[in-house]
Amino acid sequence: MKKKEIKKEGSGRYLKKFVVEKIRAESTEIKEGFIKKYKIKSENVELYVEIIKEKGKILQYKLSIPQVTDATHALLDELKRELIVEVAITTTEILDPNIIEKLKQKFRERADVLLSEKFKLEPLMRQFLISILLHDMVGLGEIEFLLNDPDLEEIVIMSANEPVRVYHKNYGWMETNIYVKQEAQIQNYSNIIARRVGRQITTLTPLLDAHLVSGDRANAVFYPIATKGNTLTIRKFARDPWTMVDFIQNKTCSAEVFALLWLAIQYELNVLISGGTASGKTSLLNVCMPFIPPNHRIVSIEQTRELQLPQFLYWCPLTIRQPNPEGKGEVSMLDLVVNSLRMRPDRIILGEIRRKEEAEVLFEAMHTGHSVYATVHANNIHETIQRLINPPISVPANLLSAVNLNVVMFRDRRLGLRRVYQVGEYLAAEEAEKFTIRSQLIYRWKPETDTIVQHSTIVRLFEDLSRHTGMTQQEIDDDLATKKKILNWLVKNNMRSLEQVSEIVKDYYLNQDALLKRVK
Repeated sequence: MKKKEIKKEGSGRYLKKFVVEKIRAESTEIKEGFIKKYKIKSENVELYVEIIKEKGKILQYKLSIPQVTDATHALLDELKRELIVEVAITTTEILDPNIIEKLKQKFRERADVLLSEKFKLEPLMRQFLISILLHDMVGLGEIEFLLNDPDLEEIVIMSANEPVRVYHKNYGWMETNIYVKQEAQIQNYSNIIARRVGRQITTLTPLLDAHLVSGDRANAVFYPIATKGNTLTIRKFARDPWTMVDFIQNKTCSAEVFALLWLAIQYELNVLISGGTASGKTSLLNVCMPFIPPNHRIVSIEQTRELQLPQFLYWCPLTIRQPNPEGKGEVSMLDLVVNSLRMRPDRIILGEIRRKEEAEVLFEAMHTGHSVYATVHANNIHETIQRLINPPISVPANLLSAVNLNVVMFRDRRLGLRRVYQVGEYLAAEEAEKFTIRSQLIYRWKPETDTIVQHSTIVRLFEDLSRHTGMTQQEIDDDLATKKKILNWLVKNNMRSLEQVSEIVKDYYLNQDALLKRVK
């Protein structure tokens, strides 16, 4: 390509038409089937997203990424080569996820200098070119724009022959106008993700379950296991995590139920959270974790890192490791559960009970005085018991007596609602000289009014609490009323961020009198 042609491109004539007009001002043109338009920001560049319903098609997610010509791509390739030569990068920096931001800053500063020296560009155009460079060199290309949309929950690359699909939290599944041009590029994205967490994905080991630097979860499957082509799925986690204030405001749970959970967690009772797929089990577990006193040692065990706990908590997160291509180096969930008992934990959090061995160790931990919180797939309290005592988990029924509270989450797929469906306790009994466990429903969701109502009186939970703490029933009732008052005060003042909520709960434990005076 002629140098003159590149300079003409760099002068801004092309980019002024295709970049400035699309980024600087929001278009007033309303397309047929237009539903919504909003702005997202990635690497200091603002782009617009349009949600469009076209006749005979599923919802379309149109991202206004300015198109650049071959000459501009030649310019960017030339800059990439110069940046690689000029910015010294060690192997450690490439592989260490904690250094990625510093690495980006290095590239950003040097790219800005190179562009300013070579071409006269408006600041907006320069920022756009720098963002493309950063996405290509240390990111996932155009997928980075999707990762910066806070309204997206899932990003799926099916193959190079199909558009990228996304799951929007308000509109569900949509088709985007973004394509990954080659199967090799999907492989490259998967390898980038794998390397940063010390993993490998190859034709010999074609499956990957890992996480990105941002904490988002990634799953990749290579061809020919995925017969359409290489597949990459990214599940995004909220940059601004849910809190109990959000759950009360959107009616997922009530202040009364949260007060009960707070009481149970404060006094080291064991809680199971059950529900169907994507019903919000882990979200509820995460939301309840600030209730743990700040001086208690917490060990969490997960397949991939999903929990986001406040800074003030004494927390050690553990995640499993898959075996390498030779079948060595595996660290299983069972290994971590057994090992966690040697770490002097006050609280153990298990992402999900899946296997018999894990469940047995976990329930034994409950019986030896550890406070345990875990999730399990089941649609109601009775089904939770049946799932735990029958294959493949097959926990002896007598071990279930250690569970003090069982919360069941529910998802209405038609309306897109997630609700606390049931709250109950387990009661032990002997029938025909056989030890059995039955459930007692305490709270339930009433769909007609979309409220959580009390179903029966709490029996065993308060007996256990009174026995362990020496509190009278009146003291327990007063404590619940105080917690409910604090929660309602948080909701009233819209103190919903994780930092705000955590600070209030921390004050409850460390400076309760001052907090209650503030609430009153």
